[in-house]
Amino acid sequence: MSDYDVVILGGGSGGYACALRASQLGLSVALIEKDKVGGTCLHRGCIPTKALLHAAEVADSARESEQFGVIAELAGIDMNGVNSYKDGVVDKLYKGLQGLIKAAKVDYIEGTGKLVAPTTVEVDGRRVTGKNVVLATGSYSKTIPGLDVDGVKVIASEHALRLDRVPKSAVILGGGVIGVEFASAWHSFGTEVTIVEALPRLVAAEDADCSKQVERTFRKRGIKFKTGKPFESVKHTDAGVTVTIAGGETIEAELLLVAVGRGPVTQGIGYEEQGVAMDRGFVLTDERLRTNVAGVFAVGDIVPGMQLAHRGFAQGIFVAEEIGGLNPKPIDEAGIPRVTYCEPEVASVGLTEEKAKEQYGADKIKTYNYNLGGNGKSQILKTQGFVKLVGVVDGPVVGVHMVGSRVGELIGEAQLIYNWEAFPSDVAQLVHMHPTQNEALGEAHLALAGKPLHAHA
Repeated sequence: MSDYDVVILGGGSGGYACALRASQLGLSVALIEKDKVGGTCLHRGCIPTKALLHAAEVADSARESEQFGVIAELAGIDMNGVNSYKDGVVDKLYKGLQGLIKAAKVDYIEGTGKLVAPTTVEVDGRRVTGKNVVLATGSYSKTIPGLDVDGVKVIASEHALRLDRVPKSAVILGGGVIGVEFASAWHSFGTEVTIVEALPRLVAAEDADCSKQVERTFRKRGIKFKTGKPFESVKHTDAGVTVTIAGGETIEAELLLVAVGRGPVTQGIGYEEQGVAMDRGFVLTDERLRTNVAGVFAVGDIVPGMQLAHRGFAQGIFVAEEIGGLNPKPIDEAGIPRVTYCEPEVASVGLTEEKAKEQYGADKIKTYNYNLGGNGKSQILKTQGFVKLVGVVDGPVVGVHMVGSRVGELIGEAQLIYNWEAFPSDVAQLVHMHPTQNEALGEAHLALAGKPLHAHA
């Protein structure tokens, strides 16, 4: 076939989710991908980095075993073994995904696609047309203008995932999600790490209280960081690199990891030539993910907003259902959960305290911080942190922010609380299992509802 109901350019999270859902709805689908289906998240992002972080957690467990009365010894890190484990996880998921695409009878076209008309994508000389076209070309690791990423001494996250050794020392440029996750993993493996961040705090997109807790724990762990210090230059040396930051301060290390975020892959693919509205490389859409060109949609990292795999999944499903005539409800971006998998983890959904006060007025917002010191399971795990609720006076909870080991696993209930517009009293009457960290969410809502059990109101 060359004429489809839906032609999808890009087989990452947003693209393949759209393909699978569209196929379920009985639509004919072509999925075009120049690399491997699964995209950045599966092959160079979420999955391999989280496998690396789990290996780091195992290393810490061995190193710190004595505090639990277990005599163990960390003899070292075998990076070939770590990479073999990591790649095994990716390979298994990749094979499963290929099977799903095949079973769904999606026409998978391998090759480099270009939009040559609003309804036509050209793939290595072949023209594929569709009643609807979905742009899902994903993102790439950004760098700073003038900073050359050579893949050897100055590397991006994809290079970091392929390292065959544990670097003795590293400077990480960027204290956002990618930067703090690599800092956490490498430190656990024995690397001397220094994060350099131009903004005033680490994980600056999160609630300020989360940033403070991460910084406090990083200091305790021995992870160095310099905030409010823009990068100036890097010089290659025999031993590695010398990085200069604001004020002329220099840091020497074996590697510089550039982790300053991700940019949209939209150049040279024909979007602008076909009249698709763009802003700084991103594709502009309305709330129904339609571009300004009839029949052309966009999903995932190329659409302004949070660059998260599960946002891409949700948007891909939404567009398939929109094309299928199901009239789905638009996605509330604030209702998309966010997790940073460093140690301690940061998990959040909804509005930060600052954003909530801007939106509702400072006098209309009430907050509560439940310290994990009062949570039995957190004490068993020897983790510190909190559950912070941001609520509207006489109204729903509009933000949940958590810091601590494994709190990413609590975000499922938190996102239901936000998305179902629950009041503190609605959650307070629910029974939470004891002893679990999940119980901390229940305790926090009890306190915000005015009836604290193991906490002060």
